[in-house]
Amino acid sequence: MRVPERMTAMVCEAPGLPLARRELDVPRPAAGEVLLRVLACGVCRTDLHLVDGDLPDPKLPVVPGHEIVATVAAAGPDVAGLAVGQLVGVPWLGWTCGACRYCRGGRENLCQRALFTGYTRDGGYAEFAVADTRFCFPLPGGLDPVHAAPLLCAGLIGYRSYRVAGEGVERLGIYGFGAAAHILCQIASREGKRVFAFTRAGDEAGQAFARRLGAAWAGASTQPPPEPLDAAIIFAPVGALVPLALRAVAPGGTVVCGGIHMSEIPAFPYSILWQERTLRSVANLTRADGEALLERAAALGVRTEVQTFPLAAANEALAALRSGALQGAAVLEVARRGARP
Repeated sequence: MRVPERMTAMVCEAPGLPLARRELDVPRPAAGEVLLRVLACGVCRTDLHLVDGDLPDPKLPVVPGHEIVATVAAAGPDVAGLAVGQLVGVPWLGWTCGACRYCRGGRENLCQRALFTGYTRDGGYAEFAVADTRFCFPLPGGLDPVHAAPLLCAGLIGYRSYRVAGEGVERLGIYGFGAAAHILCQIASREGKRVFAFTRAGDEAGQAFARRLGAAWAGASTQPPPEPLDAAIIFAPVGALVPLALRAVAPGGTVVCGGIHMSEIPAFPYSILWQERTLRSVANLTRADGEALLERAAALGVRTEVQTFPLAAANEALAALRSGALQGAAVLEVARRGARP
C-alpha cells in the first residue's frame, strides 16, 4: 500500500489541556516493528487519566490510544509472522525487556522497563502508528474494527480482573458499569455466573443496560447486594467503593481493583477485611491474557456496544466518557476498511 509522508494525529501536549490536532510525519518502523494504518481506536478511561494528569511521567508530547485495530502498512527489518494488509490489534502493553524476573516468570505485566501504547510510546489517536510485532495480536480478517477495539483494553483488563478474582466464583459484583464491565458481564453471565452490577445512584439507564447484558441484579453502588458476593471487581476509579465492596463480599471473598488510577481509599475497620477476605489490584496485562480473552469472547459471542466518533472529535469522546454519558464504549473511527489513505 502507498504510505504518505504526513498524517493527522490528536496529541496530548500537556496534562490538563485538550488534545491538539496536529499534522505529523508518518513514523517509520524500526527493526522488529510494523507500521500500522489505524482503522479504529477505543477511548479508554486510562486515556482520560493521561489527559487529566492523573498518571505519572508520560512521554510528552504523546499520541494517546491503546485499543488499536489496524492493518499492517509496512514492516521494518527482521519482522516475521505479520504480512502487509493483515488485520491486527495492539493493546496497552507495548514492549517489555524479556529478561527480568517478571518477564521470565510469566508476569511481563510487571516488567519495570515496560513501555505502554499511548502513554510512553505513541498510540492510535492517529492515522498511522508503529508497534512492536511481539505485541500485535493477529485478528480474523472479517472482524469489525470498531466493535473489536474495546476488547484490546476494556476487555483485557476486565478478563484479567475476572481471572485473578479466583476459582469457584458464582456471585460476581461489578462496581462501575462502563466499557470493561459491559464486556465482562457478558462473559461471566454466559459462563453461568450471577452478576450483580453497581452503578451511580439514580442511573436507571445504566442499571437497565446491565440487566440487558445478563446481570441478575443491578442497583446503586451505595446499596448492599441482595446476597453476599464471592468476589467483586471495581472498575470505577473511586476509592470509597473499596470498603463498600469489602462489606459486600462473603468470608473468603476477593475484591479486585481493576483500574490504573483510583482516588484515595478511606480508612476502614479491620473487621470488613477479616475472615480471609482479599483486597488486590490488577496491573496491565500479559499477551497470554490477550490471546485467552479474544478466544473466549469469540466463543461466547460477546458483542461490544459502541458510540463512534471521528478522529478529530477525540476531545468530545473523552468528555462523554468523563461525564458518564456513554453506555458501553467510545471508539474513534479513524479510517474505513478498504479505503485508500
